[in-house]
Amino acid sequence: MNWLTNFVRPKVRSLVAPKEIPDNLWVKCSSCGNMIFHRELEQNSMVCSHCGYHMRLSAKKRLDMLFDYGEYKRIELPQVKHDPIKFKDLKRYSDRLKDYRKKTKEDDAIIVAHGTLGGMPVVMAAFNFGFMGGSMGVAVGEGIVAASELAVLQEAPLIIVSSSGGARMQEGILSLMQMARTTLAVNKVKEKGLPYISVLTDPTTGGVTASFAMLGDVAIAEPECIIGFAGARVIEQTIRQTLPEGFQRAEYLLEHGMVDMVVPRKELRQTLSRVIGLLCNAKPAGDLIPLDSGKKTKADDK
Repeated sequence: MNWLTNFVRPKVRSLVAPKEIPDNLWVKCSSCGNMIFHRELEQNSMVCSHCGYHMRLSAKKRLDMLFDYGEYKRIELPQVKHDPIKFKDLKRYSDRLKDYRKKTKEDDAIIVAHGTLGGMPVVMAAFNFGFMGGSMGVAVGEGIVAASELAVLQEAPLIIVSSSGGARMQEGILSLMQMARTTLAVNKVKEKGLPYISVLTDPTTGGVTASFAMLGDVAIAEPECIIGFAGARVIEQTIRQTLPEGFQRAEYLLEHGMVDMVVPRKELRQTLSRVIGLLCNAKPAGDLIPLDSGKKTKADDK
């Protein structure tokens, strides 16, 4: 046994060999191309520190960011049939669901929770784009209905944070039916006189845009996020015209009256708190000053 070869050489190599660096420590901004350290990016709420580009945020991180102290209670959503029409393309739909559930550790593309925001009780539903592009199937529809019913039960404002590619094609007509169901659900919240606030993030498209996402009493969008029904390329091919610059971006929609405000992610929680306070507070902003009955006015002289 050669101890120099079998013992000393491996020991020396282990000391001087360069250590492997994980490839997920740096994230490249898809807008400006700069590399950002992952911890810096997480501390900045997934917003590029160089250009301000808002990257996509998971549903759980979104709830952690918006609820007071990151504390909230998730509700268990109704169970639905996983593969209602036995869909199969390149892969079985049931297998796709298993893969995404294993990857995201979530049952579907939506999370519904309740807690406080700015000290006020709220019910919030957040989409997870990482689960099949946040597409809306029966399970997501049930989530919106459950969130609306909980808001009515608790007499609390409803906030829905959308990030979706639209209806889930693997569920066929059942996914399109969710457009009507979710519209009726949020209307029940409005009928009770409770605020419904729609937060639009990148992207909000398809059947989600064509239903509950654009029905909020107040529509708030994140900067530069894509909001629309059909894709820009499809529209250009259909109308055979070049679309304006910035078409379907949040700022373009704000300019044309489709959304009420564009709010950076760092200011979103504070803005939601202020909007909810204004909509829920029926009392006057300050003490009413009684009129001085002994003082004459011009109207009295007349």
